[in-house]
Amino acid sequence: MASFVKPENALKRAEELINVGQKQDALQALHDLITSKKYRAWQKPLERIMFKYVELCVDMRKGRFAKDGLIQYRIVCQQVNVTSLEEVIKHFMHLSTEKAEQARSQAQALEEALDVDDLEADKRPEDLMLSYVSGEKGKDRSDRELVTPWFKFLWETYRTVLEILRNNSKLEALYAMTAHRAFQFCKLYKRTTEFRRLCEIIRNHLANLNKYRDQRDRPDLSAPESLQLYLDTRFEQLKVATELELWQEAFRSVEDIHGLMCMVKKTPKPSLMVVYYVKLTEIFWISDSNLYHAYAWLKLFSLQKSFNKNLSQKDLQLIASSVVLAALAVPPYDSKHGASHLELEHEKERSLRMANLIGFGLDSKLESRDVLSRENLLSELVSKGVLSCATQEIKDLYHLLEHEFFPLDLALKLQPLFTKISKLGGKLSSASSVPELQLSQYVPALEKLATLRLLQQVSHVYQTMKIESLSQMIPFFDFSAVEKILVDAVKQNFIAMKVDHSRNIVLFGNLGIESEGLRDHLTVLAESLNKVRAMIYPPVKKTSKTGEILPDLADIVDKEHKRLLARKSIIEKRKEEQERQLLEMEREEESRRLKLLKITEEAEQKRLALEYEQRKSQRLRREMEERELEEAQALLQEAEKRVGKKKGSRKPVLDSEKLTKQTLMQLALTEQLRERQEMEKKLQKLSKTMDYLERAKREEAATLIEAAFQQRLLEERTIHERDQQLEVELSKQRHEGDLKEKNRLARMLESKKIFQERVISLRQEEFNKRRAEREEHIRQIIQSRKAEREAKRKKIFYVRREEERIRILREEEEARKREEAERRKREEAERKAKLDEIAEKQRQRERELEEKERLRKEMLFSGGKSGDASARPDVSPASRPQESRTASPAAAAAAAAAPAAGKYVPRFLRERTESSSPNAPPPESDRWGSSRPDNRPSQPGSWRNDDRRPAAFGSSRSSWSSSRVPARGGPER
Repeated sequence: MASFVKPENALKRAEELINVGQKQDALQALHDLITSKKYRAWQKPLERIMFKYVELCVDMRKGRFAKDGLIQYRIVCQQVNVTSLEEVIKHFMHLSTEKAEQARSQAQALEEALDVDDLEADKRPEDLMLSYVSGEKGKDRSDRELVTPWFKFLWETYRTVLEILRNNSKLEALYAMTAHRAFQFCKLYKRTTEFRRLCEIIRNHLANLNKYRDQRDRPDLSAPESLQLYLDTRFEQLKVATELELWQEAFRSVEDIHGLMCMVKKTPKPSLMVVYYVKLTEIFWISDSNLYHAYAWLKLFSLQKSFNKNLSQKDLQLIASSVVLAALAVPPYDSKHGASHLELEHEKERSLRMANLIGFGLDSKLESRDVLSRENLLSELVSKGVLSCATQEIKDLYHLLEHEFFPLDLALKLQPLFTKISKLGGKLSSASSVPELQLSQYVPALEKLATLRLLQQVSHVYQTMKIESLSQMIPFFDFSAVEKILVDAVKQNFIAMKVDHSRNIVLFGNLGIESEGLRDHLTVLAESLNKVRAMIYPPVKKTSKTGEILPDLADIVDKEHKRLLARKSIIEKRKEEQERQLLEMEREEESRRLKLLKITEEAEQKRLALEYEQRKSQRLRREMEERELEEAQALLQEAEKRVGKKKGSRKPVLDSEKLTKQTLMQLALTEQLRERQEMEKKLQKLSKTMDYLERAKREEAATLIEAAFQQRLLEERTIHERDQQLEVELSKQRHEGDLKEKNRLARMLESKKIFQERVISLRQEEFNKRRAEREEHIRQIIQSRKAEREAKRKKIFYVRREEERIRILREEEEARKREEAERRKREEAERKAKLDEIAEKQRQRERELEEKERLRKEMLFSGGKSGDASARPDVSPASRPQESRTASPAAAAAAAAAPAAGKYVPRFLRERTESSSPNAPPPESDRWGSSRPDNRPSQPGSWRNDDRRPAAFGSSRSSWSSSRVPARGGPER
């Protein structure tokens, strides 16, 4: 691999190789440069190199090289300049399309030239021989030789570009454009197989987009622009599929559009939805799904009526008529009558799927035929006003087929309507998205419906009818077609009738003895007769003997009935369970079959891949052998030519069949070595000869060179003397001219000096003036700058003084705050000390009060004892003074104050006695200056009003109040 310092060198090298006809080497050189890791940063020359590279790939039809180069270039410019990649891809597709068109034009020109080559003969002899051998026409052969390779390369180009641009958010528009061009290619050249592959490729790209959500440049489908591009691509796919009549692929495209709408949970524009439902009606009509076709027409009518304001009344009438005819064309019976449970489940899933595609959300728990049915559709047409928008012929047809009862004249009344309907239709206006409507397509289905209605009505009137009469009543079909319609109707349990060809009659109604209709008829008759008998002869209520015998018979019957109902429900549940198990087994069997099929397919794919690899390796090996054989043949021919050119040389005997490439290469190398040795000998001999000749020439030319040198010296000396003399003469002439000019200008010298002085003085004055102005300007600038500096210094001085003042104030404030905090701490400490002292005094006072209370109680107790002693006669009076001497003075005072033992003493008397006693301590004043005898504060709430009292005050007050309670209530009794 060649290494280039600059990418431009590779481009120049490639152009040189192209000029000498070596395009393959030029392509390989550019490919090596593009895939090299050295040039992973985008440069402008790389774009020119890519243009040249894709041109070479297109000229040589090297699709694999083009794909590799574009992938590498995408890696280079994905994050830097994605526009360059877009331009390269557009150029690549343009060249491929142009080459394909040129090949097609060349094939057409060649065919025309072949057609008019010989006017006398029909075909040339070589054409006849070639046609007998190949069996192809001239155009087919030219297409196969010229057009097909370029079409294959163009198709490969589209696939390559789509693969490179897939899931790239920066090139979504180019991806959509490429997909559209690929669709148009398939449409123009009727390439159905390639169209299916293209749809599958785009579908896989979208699936991978949803699968790998963590890609860096992944498109965001929630963005309106991206969603619109993807929807446009799918709708173009749907249009091309319907134009190519690939109805299965068109239905898959419809499913893709619906899946995309469900994925982003957004509804496209009404114009796109109109196209969606138009194509859906075509698909359902082709697949004979008349019910879904009618529902699609109903949705299309609703869209056109709601969103298309430019729709004319005539177009709306035609669309409404088409909706009504599509609904009437639905068969009036259920096609799944008598089907198995599995078939019904499949039909239910299919109906749910179709309803989702059409836009009718169904509940999966309901029966599908209860929602999407012909009866519901017709009632919806009437309720939504679709029937009122249709033409009068369609209205008459609807009433005749659905509501009127004319068993004999129905066909005669319907035939002119069918004739008028077949003429209705045509192209609609440009405002409608529906291109053309032809109502004649519904006439066969309507004739079949008319036949069924006529047979149904006739079956209610007649029991037997001749076949000839029935054929005359149905002019639409012959009796064989009527018989087919009749068989389908009987099979679906729509009507009951038989055809007896032996008697040439038609029997209406099931005439068997176990006929359901006959049984129902007899049941109804019996019920009616019972009602009539009960009305004529009302029953007389009598006491039942059975009731007397069996009084609990009704309960027994009721219980038996409930048991039978329970048994029936159990049986039904078992049946349902059995059916569910059977369905589950079928599903498991189906899953096992699918797994086995998948395993088989994987094994088959592996086998095919292995076979493909083997064939590929064999093909490569065979190609290498063929290439080696070709090289060996070329070497053999070259060796034979070299041997043949030499005269007198012995020609070696070479057997081309037995020789190999190695043998021939060895022979060629031996021959080259021998030729080189011979050439070296010849060159040595020739060099010696040339040396002798050169020496001889120089010896002979030495004397001649010397003579020529002397002659040249003489000539140059003569030329020098002549030039010197000429220069002297010219100098004299110039000197004389200068003297004349000086004399002529000497008279102007005074004027020149005067002018010079005047100019110098003027310039000196101007200079002095400007210098003074400049100095004045400089002085002003200096003064202004001095003033600015002075103001700036003052401002700085003021700011600094202000900052210093603020700093001093801040420091003083901080010092004041510190002093205040210290003062508060000291006051708090002093206050706490005072409070502790007050609390201690309070506790001391409480202890004194408790002591006083204790003494008072003892005094009271001692007073009572003395009263008892005075009451007793055996106590001597001499003992009393001894007791009074031993008692305390306070106890004596209390005993004197007490009038008698055991008598209640009021509080005020006790206080008066205590205050009058000389030994009583004076009352202490509290903190607020009060001196109450009971040591209580003057205001009961004063303790609460002071928030700064300690917790000890509360506890002392509670103990004080508790100690005063006995005093208030007097002595305990």
